[in-house]
Parts: sequence; structure tokens; C-alpha cells
Amino acid sequence: MAYWLVKSEPFKYSWEQFQKDKKTYWDGVRNYAARNFLKAMKKGDQVFFYHSNEGLEIVGIAEVAKEYYQDPTTDDEAWVVVDLKPKKKLKKPITLQQIKQDKRLANMALVKLGRLSVTPVTDEEWSVIMEMAETK
Repeated sequence: MAYWLVKSEPFKYSWEQFQKDKKTYWDGVRNYAARNFLKAMKKGDQVFFYHSNEGLEIVGIAEVAKEYYQDPTTDDEAWVVVDLKPKKKLKKPITLQQIKQDKRLANMALVKLGRLSVTPVTDEEWSVIMEMAETK
């Protein structure tokens, strides 16, 4: 199993809306590196849900429900989506500031590749963030 992080602006698609929907396809990715990360996701992989622009924090955990397929919002075959389903809200959201202050997370893709909307998360980074969120 691998770990990932996806970003969404809460005014466009919030964690709360995601929980109400119970499942969604992750569309709108128009960066080749982020697209390649979507293609690498496997069913059952765990995903941090990050509120970008507003909040700047990891708020929940999702799971990959379906591996990549053609993005239904475009005819361009270069772009794909994956289906995600919400698993649980973090007891305590983890802010970007907290992540940047923790030396163990200094090389996290969220920090190093801040503009990407889909990034990998290492096993160690996942454990650290889960510990910070008091969620096991």
C-alpha cells in the first residue's frame, strides 16, 4: 500500500462535501507530474485530503476506490482521474505551518513540490502526520 496527498480548495470542494458525497472522482489535474502520481495510485492506497489556499491543512483521510481512468471532464486522453472515498476526518487537522516546523517532514513533497495537487507521501511522513493528528 502507498500513501498520497491530494489538495482541494475548500470553496470548490471541501472535506465536508466529500463526506456528504461518499465518493468522487478526482478530476481537474492538468500537470503531468501530478497526473503520473494519479496513474500510480492503487485501489486501497490511503490519501491525505488537504485544504489548499484556505485553511492550509490536512483535514481527513481518503482511500483510492478505483484506479485511474479517462477524465470524464475532457476529451483529451492525456488526463485521468481516480475514484476516492472518505475514510475519516482527522481528530486534529495538521497545518502546513506545523509540517514545515517538523524536521522529520522537511523533504515532504507538500513542502518541496508545493504547487502540485497530487503528491506521494512516504511511510515515515504518514506515520509522523498521524502521530501529530493523534489518529492511529
